[in-house]
Amino acid sequence: MAHASITKARTLLVSAQPSRSNPYATLDAAALAAMAAVLMAGVMVLGPGVRFDEPSVSA
Repeated sequence: MAHASITKARTLLVSAQPSRSNPYATLDAAALAAMAAVLMAGVMVLGPGVRFDEPSVSA
């Protein structure tokens, strides 16, 4: 019983073969990270206390 469990565990622990990477997926991930960095920098520059008041209409 224990031997079968150990054998099954060893087969599950065998490392998988590395798959071929997709260069477009790498570029997509880099673009997403760059966009997130720019957006986070914009939030840090503006900060939480920034308000955009609408100008009053003069008649």
